[in-house]
Amino acid sequence: MVDNNDGGGRTCISNMVDTGSVESHRYYLARRTVLEMLRDRGYDILDSEINQSLHEFRSVYGPDIVDLERIRINASLVSDPSQKILVIFSGIDKVRLQIIKGICTQVMSKEISLRPSRVILVLQDEITTQACKGVSELPFRVELFKIHDLLINATKHVLKPKHEILTPAEKEKLMKKYSLEDKQMPRMLVNDAIALYYGLEKGQVVKVSYSGEVTGSHVTYRCVV
Repeated sequence: MVDNNDGGGRTCISNMVDTGSVESHRYYLARRTVLEMLRDRGYDILDSEINQSLHEFRSVYGPDIVDLERIRINASLVSDPSQKILVIFSGIDKVRLQIIKGICTQVMSKEISLRPSRVILVLQDEITTQACKGVSELPFRVELFKIHDLLINATKHVLKPKHEILTPAEKEKLMKKYSLEDKQMPRMLVNDAIALYYGLEKGQVVKVSYSGEVTGSHVTYRCVV
């Protein structure tokens, strides 16, 4: 124990120990990364949500067993508020077809104006083959992320080059300037970490800007395939 003034100002080492559950910490980190990801995609996300501390998170959603319903995220695109996204965090059980059907029922039961066009499902455990097939048959796009892939934001790594997503008009201008076709460009797989982070689809083009002692400063473009 450190005694600052022999009165009420004592600081105990135990106060610095994380007494909450590992699971609540994982959900906190994953949710923060998802919020950053949505903001980078152009969704309306408040700084106060991203900057929420672990203590604040636990005081709102639970220190040990997190309320998964309450940590869901609903957001709209800044450029087009009619385009909405819903983020659902799964529990520790394997995701089965019944859960996917339940998500579909929840989404389709909403009024059309409130219905998300995309859903992100953050998996704590595995997803069954039948559930994966069910996801592919839904009338809206579902993105699957493993929670351990969201514990840190990979795009913030110091060695990561800057990535910018070209608009359709910017892509067309680039292709005309260099007389290119998609197949002639360097590729980025649709399941690449950057493509997943930004929710990219096949045919989209990413501008990659390098700046460093090893790589030097240069720009390249990659087409998602």
